[in-house]
Amino acid sequence: MHVDIVDLRQFYHSQLGYVAEQSISMALSSLWQRLPEERLVGLGYSVPYLDRFRSDTERTFAFMPAGQGAVNWPSGEPSATALVFDEELPLPDSSVDRVLMVHSLEFAENPRETLKEIWRVLAPGGRLVIVVPNRRGVWARMDHTPFGAGRPYSRGQLTALFREANFTPGASAEALFFPPSKLKMVLRLRGVFERFGRMLSPAFAGVIVVEAQKRLYQGLPVAVKASRRVFVPVLSPQGVPTTRTRLTPPSTK
Repeated sequence: MHVDIVDLRQFYHSQLGYVAEQSISMALSSLWQRLPEERLVGLGYSVPYLDRFRSDTERTFAFMPAGQGAVNWPSGEPSATALVFDEELPLPDSSVDRVLMVHSLEFAENPRETLKEIWRVLAPGGRLVIVVPNRRGVWARMDHTPFGAGRPYSRGQLTALFREANFTPGASAEALFFPPSKLKMVLRLRGVFERFGRMLSPAFAGVIVVEAQKRLYQGLPVAVKASRRVFVPVLSPQGVPTTRTRLTPPSTK
């Protein structure tokens, strides 16, 4: 089950969310520097991280799963947000160069099908970066942050998923070595935790950040499938019984 969009926004507007964003952004910067004239899609709740790449790209979209909900992004500009199903992205084949998944794969109903759909929309040589909670880390065991929800992963599990979906795993990084505490003392010492964590215990990071490249020399089976999903407007009036409703009397036969 997805974390609600309201909870995600509240987390990233908190002090703990702010320092978590800084830590993950540093890990992302080690994998992607600039994306000049490329087409980038963020899937999940990736908007805290898209701004650092958006100025260089040809275009950037924020795709948010229907189970999570969506918000307008970027603020004060024409919206680049779309509400989607992660197994049925509203894009043609080979149409984007990069995909960034944050708060996404751990909530996917079928992770393998989600990655296959991303393979479909990525251009030849396109790259994907996934940020997921580390199953060995402390953050995956605490439920007061979004990283404590969903299904955490190990590096080996991610590698297996990539290969099944026809991706070649590449560079990786770690982030969130400090405990998910709201205490000011812990937040002030986060830099120390991050430096020593990367040197001494990278296996116990809060999140794993992994890049993969679309593989072309092996074909994926093509299957025509009918959509199982239907959008239901949450504000659509459903109607309620009233005192004027005439009930049919039960049959006496």
